[in-house]
Amino acid sequence: SKTVASTLQFYFIGQKCQILQDMNRHLEAVLKEKRKLRQRLIKPICQETLPIKADFHKYVVELLTEAVTFIEKLESHLQTVRKIPQIPTFMNNLDVALAKTEVLVTDLEELTEQILKWKEVQKEVCSD
Repeated sequence: SKTVASTLQFYFIGQKCQILQDMNRHLEAVLKEKRKLRQRLIKPICQETLPIKADFHKYVVELLTEAVTFIEKLESHLQTVRKIPQIPTFMNNLDVALAKTEVLVTDLEELTEQILKWKEVQKEVCSD
């Protein structure tokens, strides 16, 4: 039984060792990729792009201005789309504001009538 136990122990130790070696290989590959990525990020991009002929500089400038306007319009459209879920809230707020405005208009009309009546009374008092 001792030989079976020691054999099983060596078997499981061998499996653990194999798993650790696989993990080590994987981590080494990740580190190599990380180094490559870091080197690519440090390296200036302009060295990798093709030079643009002077004849096309005007078109590149126009293209960049078009790209900037596109991005600006895209941002405004995205803001509009983001506000769509809030439209019912805005509509409710507008309904409340409209109701308040109607109440104020009614109050203003009543005040106007009272002022006109007061003015008539003052004219009568002054004429007597």
